[in-house]
Amino acid sequence: MSTLKITKKHHRHLNNPFPSTPTSLPFIQGNLFINSQTLPPNQNSPLGKDFQLLWSTQSGGYLSISHLSHPSKSLWSTIPGQAFISAAMAETEVEESRGSFAIKDRDVHLVCDHQSIENIILINQFDDFQLDYLDLDHLKTNSKFADSPVLIITGHIFSKRTKKWLQSSSIYRSASARYWVLFDQKENNQIGFKVKIGQPKFQLHHHPKASPSTSLGRYRRLRRKLRRQRKWKLGWCWFLTRTKGLSINSSSEEELGESNVVETALEFNRVCLTYASERNERFFGFGEQFSHMDFKGKRVPIFVQEQGIGRGDQPITFAANLVSYRAGGDWSTTYAPSPFYMTSKMRSLYLEGYNYSVFDLTQHDRVQLQIHGNAMQGRILHGNSPLEIIEHFTEAIGRPPELPEWVISGAVVGMQGGTETVRRVWDKLRTFKVPISAFWLQDWVGQRETFIGSQLWWNWEVDVTRYPGWQQLVKDLSKHYIKVMTYCNPCLALMDEKPNKRRNLFEEAKELDILVKDDRGEPYMVPNTAFDVGMLDLTHPLTANWFKQILQEMVDDGVRGWMADFGEGLPVDAVLYSGEDPIAAHNRYPELWAQINREFVEEWKSHCTGKEREDPQEDLVFFMRAGFRDSPKWGMLFWEGDQMVSWQANDGIKSSVVALLSSGLSGYAFNHSDIGGYCTMNLPFIRYCRTEELLLRWMELNAFTIVFRTHEVSQSPS
Repeated sequence: MSTLKITKKHHRHLNNPFPSTPTSLPFIQGNLFINSQTLPPNQNSPLGKDFQLLWSTQSGGYLSISHLSHPSKSLWSTIPGQAFISAAMAETEVEESRGSFAIKDRDVHLVCDHQSIENIILINQFDDFQLDYLDLDHLKTNSKFADSPVLIITGHIFSKRTKKWLQSSSIYRSASARYWVLFDQKENNQIGFKVKIGQPKFQLHHHPKASPSTSLGRYRRLRRKLRRQRKWKLGWCWFLTRTKGLSINSSSEEELGESNVVETALEFNRVCLTYASERNERFFGFGEQFSHMDFKGKRVPIFVQEQGIGRGDQPITFAANLVSYRAGGDWSTTYAPSPFYMTSKMRSLYLEGYNYSVFDLTQHDRVQLQIHGNAMQGRILHGNSPLEIIEHFTEAIGRPPELPEWVISGAVVGMQGGTETVRRVWDKLRTFKVPISAFWLQDWVGQRETFIGSQLWWNWEVDVTRYPGWQQLVKDLSKHYIKVMTYCNPCLALMDEKPNKRRNLFEEAKELDILVKDDRGEPYMVPNTAFDVGMLDLTHPLTANWFKQILQEMVDDGVRGWMADFGEGLPVDAVLYSGEDPIAAHNRYPELWAQINREFVEEWKSHCTGKEREDPQEDLVFFMRAGFRDSPKWGMLFWEGDQMVSWQANDGIKSSVVALLSSGLSGYAFNHSDIGGYCTMNLPFIRYCRTEELLLRWMELNAFTIVFRTHEVSQSPS
């Protein structure tokens, strides 16, 4: 049995137009048991310098965290008498098709849904504490709170009822595992939390009629299969002792026969944290979301991917799903999710790390965070207003820099066609005295014809056939304070058929061994639209400098901005230089992509001299669509991706408003959309064409966004 199954759907040309919702781990609920001999009935403990934790045994026991400035307001609390830590062992299936992903929980082999609390330990002096199972050295790195109290909660999670393991055997099992929860202050308004689950320990029971050796043989075979599961790498270090475990039998030993305690090398791969909510509490954020602002009652997956074509709007979603597997997307698919929220009750929390996670808000009185892995960490934020919460959140994750004045001073004209076409359009716009910030020339690399229309050559150098006199064009525009912006992404296409190339970037990257690899050690050729591409391995130490040299050549020609496209499509079975889990790396990839671009901008500015250094009109800017939690730290400007040219709610002009608001609440300070939308469709029964009224209304909308940028519509089959 393998715990991960990956199914490729790239080349399926006839699909279910109404794909089912991916199966998921059900909401886990269990009871809380407390050790009255080791726990006080009530305890109010300091957390750092600015927070406190209340423990009470009332109604079965609960925890509550508050800020000392508002001790009566609970920022985070558990449900009395209910388990707040649980874990499961389940199989995962990922269906992948051209940047769209469906992550499914398949067979669930073990659930530990009940919890005991055995100790609540307040640590004031690290040197006096025996670090027999938990490494706390990382807490000393924040000198501001190094001497502040840290709270650790320990106990066990367990399955209370015995359960038949194999249909063909007489083995029954109960299971338990030790857990640790740590709370420590990170900032004046932030509490960090960490949850770690130890290895499961099984209590095996055999019916008297069965042969113990036969039953244990079946168990050992199953254990050998389970050992093949993928190890989950932690960003912080925990040390586990050999625990005694906790066995709870629902029947007497006479009824069950022989009993064996078996310690295994297995690990849980689902961890859940459950805590209280209020029926009328509304949840906002979760990155750039297009369909909803309030997520109460929904199950929100956090995974970077294509947003989809239609996202539930009909009939376009039907058509997109029919011709390409799950290409239509749904209400939850987005280029830039974030495991962060704030609520109408001024509560806020976010997860750290990059593993796939789900925020289950389907219950009216509680929230459950589910993460794929055997540990979880994050932060709880304090703030008295949405503005304060956003400020505290972005203090931790980072904020974008101030944009250059030139990019917000007029229209960024998106167009294609070559040198003479640009000059002709420029003359016409001057006739009407249109204030222009820049011409964004996506086709600067040249175009080729494919079966779906004209597409760019993904080889990031100017095509002098399409743009003869490129440098002179850039200079002429610059004399009138108009910049030139271009296009690139972290993928490279094969250039064998391009006649006028100066460099073959795919072959260069392949020679440097900086492309993402498949399981055979070859460059992973990722299906795009009408051609396959190689993806840069952004974890390789040579990649960043190599790509920065490409950007340097572009800027040396006078270019002052570019679209840094894509970043959402790293295959989940890719092999990376870093060796990290590709599913977690998938969410980190757009941040690495933004980081390379941002580092180049900062390095270029620091090396400038004379006019280029002093003149803000010479500053660089890039914009991108894919992102994750920390993208605001690295990205300068974002755009919302490819909306339909429609009035519809999930993928038209209305969705662009929702995305602006949700992304803004998630720290994406500077965002905008393509004026008029982008995606079109011209089929006998399905027509999506940009109308004049839609274009004018979208222009009115974007007059109030940070950047006013036009975009030609996509080419669609007709």
